[in-house]
Amino acid sequence: MYTPAHFAASPAAVASLLNSAGAANLVTMGPGGLQATLLPFVHDPAVGEHGALQAHMARNNTQWSSPVTGEALMIVQGADAYISPSWYASKAEHGRVVPTWNYSTAHVYGELVIHDDAEWLGQHVRRLSNQHEACMAKPWSVDEAPQRFIAGQLRAIVGVELVISRVEAKTKLSQNRTPQDVEGVIAGLRAAGDPASAAAVQRARTS
Repeated sequence: MYTPAHFAASPAAVASLLNSAGAANLVTMGPGGLQATLLPFVHDPAVGEHGALQAHMARNNTQWSSPVTGEALMIVQGADAYISPSWYASKAEHGRVVPTWNYSTAHVYGELVIHDDAEWLGQHVRRLSNQHEACMAKPWSVDEAPQRFIAGQLRAIVGVELVISRVEAKTKLSQNRTPQDVEGVIAGLRAAGDPASAAAVQRARTS
């Protein structure tokens, strides 16, 4: 990943991205070429030396059963947004400004481990749903559904776990702009109805 020094993600920023992103693209290379699937995941920092990203896919998806050549890759994406040059204070000063795109992303590499057992899958889907239901007024639990129904659903999926070997991450969040331009970006994103991207710029400024 091309990463200028001022856009390099700190360890804290990487951890935040892995813990807050909802889904990632799993990319593998096999005999038939590249395959990719967007999967919701949970980050488990306790697995292996560098943690793991745990997900699941439909049993009918052939990606999980295809031999993997080399490392697997999961591409994690944070908030991203168009940045208008009209938001920069420097536009009024000299006009030498152009549009850009702000984003946070992590390319997570590692060994892909397949989990085809009900116990691992049961724990995984509970953790995954609990993570996303936590913000609901009335959080739903897997155990609210009939046990026989859940057992049938688990038979239709396969667990996939990327045991992390390395992470390349980038947070391109206006760090190369003046403080006045950054203020304009934050205000512009908020006015455009994108508080998540505005908050990301704010965090990058104070980190």
